[in-house]
Amino acid sequence: MDKLTNQVLIEKLQSRFADQVYNISEPKGLLTLETAKESILDILEFIKTDEQLAFIYLTDITAVHYPELEKPYAVVYHVHSLVHNVRIRIKVFLEKDNPSIPSATSLWNGANWMERETFDFFGIDFAGHPDLRRILNMDDLGVFPMRKEYPLEDPNRVDKKDFYFGR
Repeated sequence: MDKLTNQVLIEKLQSRFADQVYNISEPKGLLTLETAKESILDILEFIKTDEQLAFIYLTDITAVHYPELEKPYAVVYHVHSLVHNVRIRIKVFLEKDNPSIPSATSLWNGANWMERETFDFFGIDFAGHPDLRRILNMDDLGVFPMRKEYPLEDPNRVDKKDFYFGR
C-alpha cells in the first residue's frame, strides 16, 4: 500500500469533486480545504468509504464565529485516516441568518454529540439530526455563548482601568 500524502489526497479530491473543493492549504502540515454545505456529505462519505483513503475516524466537529465575514460561521470537520495516520480539516462557511448544514450522523454515530454541542454553543442547525437539542447549557438559555456578539468585559469595571497598572 502506497503512503498517502496530502498531495495524493488533494489530487484525488480534485479529480472527484473538481471546483467543489477550494482554498486548499497546509498550515503546519494539516491539509485544510473548504467546500459548500451542499457538497459536505458527499465529500465526507467519499473520504470515509474510499479504500485508498480510509478516513474512518471523525475526530471533531465544531464551529468558529468570524463576525467580520460575509458568511460568519465556519463548521469545521477534523477527520483522521487511522490506516495512513493522515488528518484532514474541512471547513464549510454558513450564512448569518439561520445557519444550517446537513447532519453527518448518517455517516458517523459519534457526530450526534459533536453536532449537539456545536448547536448548543453556536446555534448551527444540523438538518436531519435525530435529536438536536442543547447538551451542556440550560434549555431556556436564550443566547449561544460562543458567538462573538457581546463585549468580552464589562466596560464599567473600575478595577481594569489603565491608571491602576501605571499606563
